[in-house]
Parts: sequence; structure tokens; C-alpha cells
Amino acid sequence: MILNITTTHKPATDLGYLLHKHPDKFQTFDLSVGKAHVFYPEKGEDKTTISLLLDIDPIDMVRGARNLGGDGFALGHYVNDRPYVASSFMSVALSKAFSSAMNGKCKEKPELVDVKLPFKVSIASIPAPKGGEILIRKFFEPLGYKVELKRHILDAKFPEWGDSNYFLLKLEHTITTKELLSHLYVLIPTLDNDKHYFVSENEIEKLLQKGEGWLKDHPEREQIIRRYLINLNSLSRQALERLSEGEEIENFIADPVEKTATEKKKETLHDKRIKLVAEKLVESGAARVLDLGCGEGKLIRQLLKQKQFTEIAGMDVSYNELLKAKERLHFDEMSPKQKERINLFQGSLTYRDKRLDGFDAVAVVEVIEHLDLNRLKSFERVLFEFAKPKTVILTTPNKEYNVMWEKLDAENMRHDDHRFEWTRNEFAEWANRIGKSYNYNVETFPIGDVEENIGAPSQMAIFKYGN
Repeated sequence: MILNITTTHKPATDLGYLLHKHPDKFQTFDLSVGKAHVFYPEKGEDKTTISLLLDIDPIDMVRGARNLGGDGFALGHYVNDRPYVASSFMSVALSKAFSSAMNGKCKEKPELVDVKLPFKVSIASIPAPKGGEILIRKFFEPLGYKVELKRHILDAKFPEWGDSNYFLLKLEHTITTKELLSHLYVLIPTLDNDKHYFVSENEIEKLLQKGEGWLKDHPEREQIIRRYLINLNSLSRQALERLSEGEEIENFIADPVEKTATEKKKETLHDKRIKLVAEKLVESGAARVLDLGCGEGKLIRQLLKQKQFTEIAGMDVSYNELLKAKERLHFDEMSPKQKERINLFQGSLTYRDKRLDGFDAVAVVEVIEHLDLNRLKSFERVLFEFAKPKTVILTTPNKEYNVMWEKLDAENMRHDDHRFEWTRNEFAEWANRIGKSYNYNVETFPIGDVEENIGAPSQMAIFKYGN
């Protein structure tokens, strides 16, 4: 991953003084995930370019990893886009390589600090999975940048595959060096959903420090704050209130995207599903329960209302989702006794894990359809053969109902990340096979309003161990 900064300021070699990097030296800095290299591909009085090249070590990256490869991909920590795109790693490299310039210091020529220089910035690949070109322009153009974008195709050999979610980004502006670096430091990670670092209140300090003088008046400040703090509402609200000089933010919106009528209908279905699963768990008589693929913890919040559950555990492959769950459960504000009931941990559904053993009941709510079919057998063995809970409550979409959704038909899936969706007969056949293979009695139920001939939007199977 490479970032180039070019100036035609006269003399252009002043860039070396501003960035505290000698044009004749190739310099390397150690990062927690690899190395950052700084060098000058061109240098002259009329034009000088400095390059920051990241050399990411995938093994080092995994050692301190968060969710770097996306959800539901077993090798995601090792096979991902981190070495090739500008991300939160680039912000760390910027702050380490150009710390003095970012703090507005220039030992040899201090008078240059406040001089606005003509800059051109080129970032070879920057991700924008949600918002794309519009999002990038909304972040940079209000700051005065001329923005040029070229979207990368997925594979030049297979143009029919279409475009990727990555862009070549070129920026042009006349601005101080400190301003340029602070903009890049904040905005690059806001365009990327996979932060490599743990987001805490310390990140608020960094955001406000680097955003001083420009973030407060940016028209997209709320979205920038949210995305920088990975949509953690309590931290985002706190940052916005501090940026607004203590003024309480009454209308802070967690998600500014207007939901469609279809999405609202799905949310209502989701509420019904969570409520029914919670009821079935209560009926099971379980004391220790586990939510596999717990996401943001909606089911866990329901279960906490029931005193019969002495331990409520949640596992998810996404560390980001676990952070959201902890925040939305208000975990830090709970009493010590209540905290003792909750255990959140990261893990995969397709690998045997002793942490899954010993639970009375396990819930798997709208999860299996995110697994590749060739990994489903591994999931079956992990849950039903090795963990072997007394009760398993599992839900998945009913494919036949898709014709009821706007812009869907029987051949389309409800979500881009779904690997499969089953009809009622396919689900029943699978559930009965599981029951026979692993000694579980099985019952199936519809979830949501039942339509004649096509059933309900979702379906549930309850597995009870033994005869």
C-alpha cells in the first residue's frame, strides 16, 4: 500500500524540511504489523514527491488482530485486503513517520509551518464499501480538495465480474502540511470498516486533537465521528458533545440512513423472532445459555430479564460486533452481580471449542445461512456432536417467502452475505437428519405471519437431546 505526496512549491525540496525526512535517505519505521518505508521517488526544485509505503506482515497482523477479514470466513485473518488498501494502518504510519509535521513543528525552517503549499496526494487503493464515491467526496470536498476517483475493477481478466469497492484516490489542494496530514489521519480510517485497533476513550482524544480547527465545522462531522469510532454510540455522542463545547446533543442519530418500508418490516420480524426464541429458552428450563452468532446482543438483552438464566454467553466471529454488544448492554454500568452473568467471546462456529461445552441450551438465530454449505458439516459436528447441549434453538429464513419481499423473488437471497436459503422442506429434512445423526428430537415452527402455500418469513427448529 503506497501513499504519495507531491508539491510544486518553490523550492519543492522544502518538503524534506517540513516532513523531517532527508531526500537522499531511505528510512524504515517499525509498526506492530510490519514496516513503513519513506523515500523520495522524485526530488527537485520544481517538483518533489515523498512516498509512504506500508509493508504489512500478515502474521504480525493476526497476533494482535481484531476482525480483519470480515465475518464468516475462517481464514479471514490471513487472507484479506489489509496489505493492499489505505486503512487505519496508514493513519498509524502517518503519525509515526511524520509526527513532528503533524504537530506543526519544523526545526530547520519553522516559518514554513504556516505556509500553504500546493499539494497533490495519490492513494493507490482506498476502500469505501458503504457510500462509495459519494462518501469520499462528501468527506474531502468540503475541506477544499479537488477529488479525482477511479474505481478498480475486480479482475482485469474477467471484466464481467464488475467493479470492486476500492478506488484510486487523487487529491489536490493548497494547504498547510499540518492540515493535510491531520485530514488524512482522520479521514482515511473513516472510509474503512475494519479498524485494527481497540476503540476506547483514548481514540476520542486523538480524533479531537487531529480534528482541531476543521472537524467542528465539517458538514459531515457526525458521520466522520461515528465511522472513526466504529459506530460506538456512547463514544460518538461523547466526542460530538466535546466538539460542540459541552453542548448536549439531543438529536444524535445512530444511523442516518433512512430505512425503507421493507427494512422496517424485517425489523418487526426480527423482534418477533428474538421474542419467540427467548420464550422457547425459558420453556426449556435452561440455566446456562449460549447465543452463537450473538451480533449486537439483542437476544442477550432479552435473556437478562429472566432470573432463571444464571449464565448468558455470547459468541461471535466479529470482534466489532462484540464491542457493540457490550456497549448496547451497558455492560460497564452494570452491577458486579449482573456482570458475572455475562460472558462474551470471539470464536468461529466451524471449529471445535471447549468454551461451547456444558451449556443447557444454545440459540443459533439467523446464522447458518451465512456459512458456506461445505462448512455446514463442521458446524453440525461442533454443536451437536461435541458441545452437545440439552436444547438447541435454531432459526433460518424461509426461501419460499422471498416472493413477498419487495424486489425479491424465489431465486434471490435476502442478504448479500447469505450463502444459501432453504425452503421449508429442505430445512425440515436437514433438521430431521441432524436429529437422527446426533440423537435429538426435533420440532419445527414458523416465525412471523404465515402466508398460504409459502409459509412464514422465517422458520425455527428446536432440538432436544435424548429420547
